[in-house]
Amino acid sequence: MHGKYPVKTYPTIACCGLDCGLCPAYYTKGPSRCPGCCGPNFFNKHPSCSIITCCVKNYKFETCAQCNEFPCQKLKDWDEYDSFICHRVSLTNLNLIKKKGLEVFIKQQKKRIEFLEIMLENFNEGRSKSFFCIATALLPLDDLEHALNKSNDEINNEGIELNDLKAKSKILKTYLNHCANKQKINLKLRKK
Repeated sequence: MHGKYPVKTYPTIACCGLDCGLCPAYYTKGPSRCPGCCGPNFFNKHPSCSIITCCVKNYKFETCAQCNEFPCQKLKDWDEYDSFICHRVSLTNLNLIKKKGLEVFIKQQKKRIEFLEIMLENFNEGRSKSFFCIATALLPLDDLEHALNKSNDEINNEGIELNDLKAKSKILKTYLNHCANKQKINLKLRKK
């Protein structure tokens, strides 16, 4: 607890399974940056969340997966009805935590965050942050690593300048989309 508000040990994973560490708002610079679920100053931006109230304030859990009542009514169809793409894997994340433990999930998530940070630093031409966040949240780790390796190989073979972010971004997006198509994963916003 930090004052009257709780601060989670792992704000990169939300109580509800949302992957905050792979969200575009987590990588925003300036005052609109989200600190992750129950991260520092979280409650200044998000004053109320019934899931956090139940999970963190009432039970002192990091995620809902640690609760004996998971999945409860609050999370029914949680991953189905939101256009925020990262919601697609929230229950999958919680089920993984329930089955293998939080430490296993955090280790996997750290690798995803590492891939995302490489993409943002070396491939983002200023318009691809959301796409890279979505890809790292939804694609298997092996596919992310494969896409980065193939992109780097192509960039080196084609002699593309390291500062040509537009060309580099296009190459990486092509490989990520190819991996997504093979997995039948849609990397586009859902419309309801």
